[in-house]
Amino acid sequence: MSRRQRRSRLPEPVADITIESMAHDGRGVARLDGKTIFIEGALPEERVAIEYLATHRKFDEARAAAIHRPSADRVLPRCPHFGICGGCSLQHLDAAAQIHAKQQVLLDNLKHIGGVLPGAVLAPMTGPVWGYRGKARLGVKDVIKKGRVLVGFREKRGGYIADLSRCEVMHPSVGERLGELAALIASLDARARIPQVEVAVSEAVTALVFRHLDPLESADLERLCDYARASGMHVYLQGSGPESVRPLAPVDSVLSYQLSELQVEIRFLPHDFTQVNAVINRQMIARVLQMLEVDEYDRVLDLFCGLGNFTLPLARQAGSVTGVEGEAGLVSRARDNAALNALENVAFHVADLAKDQRGSDWAGGNYNKVLLDPPRSGAAECIDTLGNIAPEKIVYVSCHPGSLARDAGRLVQDKGYRLLAAGVMDMFPHTAHVESIALFARD
Repeated sequence: MSRRQRRSRLPEPVADITIESMAHDGRGVARLDGKTIFIEGALPEERVAIEYLATHRKFDEARAAAIHRPSADRVLPRCPHFGICGGCSLQHLDAAAQIHAKQQVLLDNLKHIGGVLPGAVLAPMTGPVWGYRGKARLGVKDVIKKGRVLVGFREKRGGYIADLSRCEVMHPSVGERLGELAALIASLDARARIPQVEVAVSEAVTALVFRHLDPLESADLERLCDYARASGMHVYLQGSGPESVRPLAPVDSVLSYQLSELQVEIRFLPHDFTQVNAVINRQMIARVLQMLEVDEYDRVLDLFCGLGNFTLPLARQAGSVTGVEGEAGLVSRARDNAALNALENVAFHVADLAKDQRGSDWAGGNYNKVLLDPPRSGAAECIDTLGNIAPEKIVYVSCHPGSLARDAGRLVQDKGYRLLAAGVMDMFPHTAHVESIALFARD
């Protein structure tokens, strides 16, 4: 069956429909004949015309073909590629309204999934809404029919690389140079064998990691070195898995960020997990310290500690801190960062936190305060461990409101905690990502 035949089976366009609400992914929600429709590019309370994109048994998908009555919160997207590029989904919504919508998503999840509500809703953490993104993985494609190389994010629908001239949310050191980067790759003999470039922005420099499927010839290596010298970028190569990443130019490349008010420097490799938004990260660390009220008598447990983003600032104020992380390479670099900062009251352990760790040596520590910063899947397997430890306070940093809500429900209903406060952090402006922070205390 051809694509045209499949498309012909879609329902006819709808000339006028009212948007009732917004889904967690930023699409408008409407209902027609009892069936839910998720509509790209539509905002709550708008009247729009729609064209169908896909139908399913329980819901349909569509896009807004025309806006008859726009929302008061609708704005003109800044990026000319908005709607095609999959990197952003909310540029048509005012930045303040985005925050309000994300706060509502958080509260709805806590209520409906966890069966809990916070005693207080925290003021949102906000920062720059353009040029904020310091970490990204860009796709690369040598498009023979176009006679050039494309560098950018994937298109909103489908697996193609979006044809981008610039990116408004990426750090300007890369966001304003996508065309230049594409021209560089087009000049390489290996242009068809470079599938991605990973971007990592530190305080001092921007690093580019070129993934290459075949060994690079000397001429290509020289071109990349020339680009590093001319642009000031640090160029890395990745020939296979993450362990193969190595600096090409300069060979002594060092990436780091400073938490100057805490006298902490954190070094990292370009493929390490670091927060994409440096401004929000600093605010987040400050709020964690404030919420935990750490002093020299506290013994703090930091679960999913990574490079020590929270562990080392906590160690500046606490009596002792124990960091636990599943990736051995991150733990090794966290220990190096502790030594770099001359912090001797911190210990790190490698442990799979997706498994029950109640029998681990570190889990038997007498901790009175805990920080959780899990991945999107949440910290479900840690809840029983926390129940045994029974800390007086828990701060939970979340990148997915659904998993936070699930875990909050267990902490409150099964482990005797109260959800004192929760709020959102605008880590990813113009996207539907909801980052949040919550404070729990024992009754």
